[in-house]
Amino acid sequence: MDTLVTTARLRGERAVRASFTGAAAPGDGRRTIFDCQHGRLLASAVMTRSEDGPASADDSVNRAFDGLGSTRDFYREVFNRNSIDDRGMRLDGYAHFGVNFNNAFWDGREMVFGDGDGKMFTDLTGSLTVVAHELAHGVTEHTAGLAYHNQPGALNESISDVFGSLVKQWSLKQSADEADWLIGAEIFTPGIEADALRSMKAPGHAYDNPQFGKDPQPDHMSKFVNLPDTDRGDYGGVHINSGIPNKAFYLTAVGIGGFAWEAPGQIWYESLKASSAETQFQDFADTTYRKAEELYGAGSNEQLAVLEAWQAVGIQISGVPAGVARARSHAGHRNGGVGRKDGLTALTQQIGALSAQVTGLAKDVTALRARK
Repeated sequence: MDTLVTTARLRGERAVRASFTGAAAPGDGRRTIFDCQHGRLLASAVMTRSEDGPASADDSVNRAFDGLGSTRDFYREVFNRNSIDDRGMRLDGYAHFGVNFNNAFWDGREMVFGDGDGKMFTDLTGSLTVVAHELAHGVTEHTAGLAYHNQPGALNESISDVFGSLVKQWSLKQSADEADWLIGAEIFTPGIEADALRSMKAPGHAYDNPQFGKDPQPDHMSKFVNLPDTDRGDYGGVHINSGIPNKAFYLTAVGIGGFAWEAPGQIWYESLKASSAETQFQDFADTTYRKAEELYGAGSNEQLAVLEAWQAVGIQISGVPAGVARARSHAGHRNGGVGRKDGLTALTQQIGALSAQVTGLAKDVTALRARK
């Protein structure tokens, strides 16, 4: 309960601070880590590591420092983004926040790390996906500003999961097929039977144990969970229904193949920038389809993967017939399991051949009529 109350307060601060554009002093993503020494007043924390100083004797401090750095470098190298706000925002982290605090949080200006209670969660600095997930909330605040409730809030959470996973994959140089697609796999204690907080590959299957029950995330719109837009209702199920767009991104990434931070990540990032506070699942799906065309071409392998992914989770791209993706996919299977691009080429060739046959038949009919 203590963790929940504190987290709610920090989330409120995040929403307020996000409204003050440019409030944080620019510093080219410069990192500084402070030790709260188990207190809750950030102003009283002691600076323990800076960009210019040596490594700390405290492993939590070093992990926090490295996590912030990996995330900063990911945005810089993959998306040419200068820190969280794209204006060089400083990255301040606060380790050892409170006592038995089971969370890590971006409050709109800095990262806060709890140590966990040792029973349920371990030190929250130990999970790069959690660190990158929280910092991605900052990116969302400075781009689309997705409202933290109902479908926009679930998209907000999903975007953080997407980029949280991508930072880990980029750091390990893993392909989409090699990645585990788990969020927070490292934070559970050995006594908790759970794979992770969430699974993008298999929403609803991250855990099933007496402590938490069964993972409630849906992986299809037919299983969408309607909850009240209140604190108790997870603001309309933002952490629950995020499983649907999470699964769509996973399917897009494995459908395209290779490194997920490349084409899939670019499509999602450009779609985030093109979104607004009240963007719904349908709006975002349509935007990703359009961005895939802008970036990689109409009918491209990338656009087809986006189309198939959203259809697989029960969201039909506006203006696209329901059978289009399936027809193109089947064309690929008929040609010996070739890729989507080859399958689309084969389908085009088949259409061309049929057209030639029709033209030939028309000429034959015309010749027969001429003889008569």
